[in-house]
Amino acid sequence: MSRILHRSLATDPPLATRGDGIFLYGPDGRAIIDGSGGAAVACLGHGNARVNAAISAQLAKVAYVHTALFSNEAAEELADVLLADEPGGLSHAFFVSSGSEAFEAALKLARQYFLEIGQPQRTRVIARRQSYHGTTLGALAAGGNAMRRAPYLPMLSESFSHVSPCFSYRFQASDESDEQYVARLADELEAEFQRLGPENVVAFCAEPVVGATTGCVTALPGYFRRVREICDRHGALLILDEVMCGMGRTGTLHAWEQEGVSPDIEVIAKGLGGGYQPIGGILAGRRVIEGLRAGSGAFMHGQTYQAHPVACAAALAVQQVIAEDDLLANVRAMGERLATGLTERLGNHRHVGDIRGRGLFWAIELVADRASKVPFDPALKLHERIGAAAHERGLAIYPMGGTIDGARGNHICIAPPYNATADNIAAIVERLGDAVDAACRDLANV
Repeated sequence: MSRILHRSLATDPPLATRGDGIFLYGPDGRAIIDGSGGAAVACLGHGNARVNAAISAQLAKVAYVHTALFSNEAAEELADVLLADEPGGLSHAFFVSSGSEAFEAALKLARQYFLEIGQPQRTRVIARRQSYHGTTLGALAAGGNAMRRAPYLPMLSESFSHVSPCFSYRFQASDESDEQYVARLADELEAEFQRLGPENVVAFCAEPVVGATTGCVTALPGYFRRVREICDRHGALLILDEVMCGMGRTGTLHAWEQEGVSPDIEVIAKGLGGGYQPIGGILAGRRVIEGLRAGSGAFMHGQTYQAHPVACAAALAVQQVIAEDDLLANVRAMGERLATGLTERLGNHRHVGDIRGRGLFWAIELVADRASKVPFDPALKLHERIGAAAHERGLAIYPMGGTIDGARGNHICIAPPYNATADNIAAIVERLGDAVDAACRDLANV
């Protein structure tokens, strides 16, 4: 057995010894299609020569400096690339080493902003059930993933509360129009502001496209505009968590571009560096930064590896490749092909209840009965069975359980690299379809 504390102590995961493009290879040389980019991370696939060269070049210059003493060229240039035109009013970046760290920084920045402008009573944060914002205690408290929260509930801050997600497949009433459903959710959010006292709320936090917790759930049109209006009316900030869905994954650099709103603070990670180095960050609005500038003049938060030169050089190269190769156009084109392929292959499958997503970020939700949407018994762990069947067929995907409430429901996420080809997409669809068929057949014998 391995001496690494793996995610499961029952079995060791297979070794990956090499990566090339969309493929990962094990010790036996067998090729596995990385159909989910790990956890929607490997946006350029593996072994990109331009990114590897940028990392080597940075290592030859300087590997590390502490940001209390120095800045570095890679971090400065990365911030300029992301924010030169101040998209949506975002003007400053803060780079860390993971999405969880980034979300923690976002919470602290939001709280400090209100201290700086003379509103210290604002201590409450509203988020959504069945959301995920990270694994550290602050991010976990903000998140609404019931399964991940449960063991640590006694340690989680009571400053966070949760409202319903915009998850139409599961929670929109059969006699409710899209407009009525959005209005109901907006009314619920408004009621939560009123319950807490609008003057006490720091921020509302949400994922524009919910990631692994519910499986690529997009909001209905108009939802985020209503959310933005409510936050503005009560003076609260809007924090959008794009760790999984951002940096091009949904077909635009920022997922919020497709919602007609912009955040006060955006949280980014996975697609920022594509897995070539650990990196995440926040993009903060100018009014937030000016609040600090006019007050203490400093962000009261810092980490040893923030703005790490090698991590920033890798992310800079990833973003340059995305721009120079016009990969967002490919995300949109291949996303349409993936959506069509999944629908044709699995749209009529008796145990596929929903196919949803945007760009190259898609999921299928499994159900025992399509008409009633009744999920499978969680003890069957259908998502894990499909994941194993896919691996046997040379495909790595991202299977998850607890789709509905942290306990019930199964889904599979698919998130190929932005430079995926039509042949790659066809192979993913074929192998996933075969895996779903095989796993569901096996259930008949359980």
